[in-house]
Amino acid sequence: MGSSPPVIFRPFAGPSDFPAMVACANASFALDETRFFRTVDDVARDYAAFTACVPQHDVWIAQAGDGIEGYVRAWHWEQVDGLQLYGQFAVVAPPWRRRGIGTQLHAWLEARQRAMAAARGHPGPHAHHAFVTQGETARAALLERSGYRPERYFFTMVRPTLNDIADFALPAGVQVRAVQPDHYRAIREAHHRAFRSHWGAAPPDDDDYERWLDSPVFQPQLWQVAWDVATNEVAGQVRAYIDATWNAGNARQRGWTEFISVDERWRRRGLARALIARSLRVQADAGMHESALGVDSANVHGARGIYEDCGFVVEQRNCVFRKPLLLDRTHELQSPAAPAR
Repeated sequence: MGSSPPVIFRPFAGPSDFPAMVACANASFALDETRFFRTVDDVARDYAAFTACVPQHDVWIAQAGDGIEGYVRAWHWEQVDGLQLYGQFAVVAPPWRRRGIGTQLHAWLEARQRAMAAARGHPGPHAHHAFVTQGETARAALLERSGYRPERYFFTMVRPTLNDIADFALPAGVQVRAVQPDHYRAIREAHHRAFRSHWGAAPPDDDDYERWLDSPVFQPQLWQVAWDVATNEVAGQVRAYIDATWNAGNARQRGWTEFISVDERWRRRGLARALIARSLRVQADAGMHESALGVDSANVHGARGIYEDCGFVVEQRNCVFRKPLLLDRTHELQSPAAPAR
């Protein structure tokens, strides 16, 4: 066998990179058993909608010959408490694992995030942030070697069938209504209000709202939204969606029971269970055979117990890693160019 071509590191070159990026990402996802799956159309749509990431500056690619063998992406956002976070996406193709590519990409990523933080001029605090699924053990090890520590655990929970859905009754005083366009903003704002005290919450903005309207998870025909009859305000919601790309890539018929929230005045009255049960029936009517959701393992409102009552069981334990980002305003971003060994 001949030797492998040398690896060069370079910035994102535009949409022509998407097919090779998708091939690299899907191979990495498969090895790590993340069950993620992307298409070129998915990536093109996402990259066109970015506002906190400029791909030409915030994506770094490892290329060998004509193939992309790994890449990373950086972006930023702010929590409601003012913490400035710098997110990370990173993949390395299976044949190129343990050859130094991941380490070099990560070094560039952290350097880029320090430059982003310095350019923004916010006093901070700042932190690197990485969400790692249960199967991404190599990435978790790299992060821990780099000084990251587990900050929070999240479970992926699955209801393996949509049979025998319990009939949880709605509490008195609420009414589920078919979602209309003039409800959209109220539904979105109610969800943010319900989550403002949750760990990791970020403030909404108008750009987020417009992107939400165009996002693939915006499927109001599947939503279950309860309104307080007395105040005509949103009392609770479950905004389910179907990811056809995920289903095709995994040969499953799975719906997602997500964006579950209940207004503080309506908690502990059975509303969440009732809306989840209704949502599961709608997903079954849409041809789904199972459903899944994500939950904060440390949720203080007993969310995991509610979901277990509705038939969900834990499938994966995922982790948010964080590391303090220390500003170095004299730092100049260097672009690694040496071949990986």
